[in-house]
Amino acid sequence: MARRAVAVLGATGLVGQRFISLLSRHPWFEIRVLAGSERVSKARYGETVNWIVEGSMPEEVRGLNIIYARPEELPLLLESENVDIVFSALPSNIALEYEFELAKRGFLVVSNASPLRLEPDIPLLNPEVNADHLDLIEAQKGFRGFEGAIVKVPNCTTAILTLSLKPLADSFSLELVVASSMQAISGAGLTGLPAMIIHDNLIPYIEGEEEKVEKESRKIMGEILGGNIKPAGFKITASTHRVPVLEGHTIAVFAKLKEEAPPQEAVKVIEEFRGNKIKNLNLPTAPEKPIIVRRENDRPQPRLDRMEGNGMSIVVGRLREDKALGGLKYIVLGHNTIRGAAGTGILIAELALARGLV
Repeated sequence: MARRAVAVLGATGLVGQRFISLLSRHPWFEIRVLAGSERVSKARYGETVNWIVEGSMPEEVRGLNIIYARPEELPLLLESENVDIVFSALPSNIALEYEFELAKRGFLVVSNASPLRLEPDIPLLNPEVNADHLDLIEAQKGFRGFEGAIVKVPNCTTAILTLSLKPLADSFSLELVVASSMQAISGAGLTGLPAMIIHDNLIPYIEGEEEKVEKESRKIMGEILGGNIKPAGFKITASTHRVPVLEGHTIAVFAKLKEEAPPQEAVKVIEEFRGNKIKNLNLPTAPEKPIIVRRENDRPQPRLDRMEGNGMSIVVGRLREDKALGGLKYIVLGHNTIRGAAGTGILIAELALARGLV
C-alpha cells in the first residue's frame, strides 16, 4: 500500500528524535512534516538538531524545514502536505491545545504527552494489552465533536509494567501489585537531569511518576463499559526512582494473585503471550515475542537486554514464588523511549490503520 504521510510534533526533543528514528524507512508511514518551537522554525532539521539517538540522523529528514505554527494554523499546514496521522512529542504544558485542535479537524493524534491520559473517553493504549480500547474512538468523537481522534501512549514505566502483568492477569487474576522502579535518565528528557545530580547517585523521587503508574495501569487493564473505561479492580502501589542508566527502565514487581501460580506455569504463560488482538495483523513494529523470559539469576540488565525485539520487547527475569504475598515476584526491563514512548506510539498508529480507523 502507499505510505501514509505523517507529522512529528516536538521533533527536536528526545522522544521526537526517537519517533523520527523509528519512522525512517517505515513501510507504512512517510515523514512529511517536522514541527518544533518558534526558535528553530524554518531551519533545516539536519543543520539545527543535536542528534543524540544511536546511529546517524536519517537522510530523509536532514533537508526538511522545521515548521512552527499556532494551534489554529497547524491543521491547514498539515492538510497541505496530505498528513492525516500526527505523532505528538510536545511538552505537556502546550500539548493539549494543539492536540484538541488537530483532533477537531480530522487528524488521528497519537500523543506521548500526559494530559488526557486518564479521561474516560480517551484510549490509553498498550496494544498487546488493550487493543480493544480503540473502540472508544467513536464515543470520543460523539462526546467531543471531533472529526479525528486522540489516542494516548502510556507513561514509560506503566507501558513496561502492564505488558508484563497482562498474561498473569489473564491466567491467574491480579489482587495486588507492588512495583519499585529503577528508571533511566533518558526518561527525564534531553535537559531534565544535570550530570552533577545523577552521576554516582540515585534520586529516590520522580515528581508525579508514582501516581501515573498506579492510575494508568488500572485504566489500561480495565474494560470498556458504556462508552467509558472501568478501571481494573486490583490494588497497586508504586515507588519510582531515577538511576544512572542511559536507557532502559527496570522494575521489581511483586504480584499477589487470586489463583495459584506455580512459577514454571507462569513462565509458560508469559512466554506464550502474544497479544491476541494484534498477533495476526502483521504490524511492522510489533515484536514477534512481546515478552522474553531470561532464566539467569543476573538478568535482565539494561545494557544487555534493552534492545530485544528492536526495543519493543520487554524482558522478564528472576521470576519466583513470593510466599509473603501469596503470588509471584520478578524483575522486568523495557526500553523506555521505544517500548515506553515512540515505539508504542507507532504501533498504535499501525493498529488504527489496520483496523480502518484512519
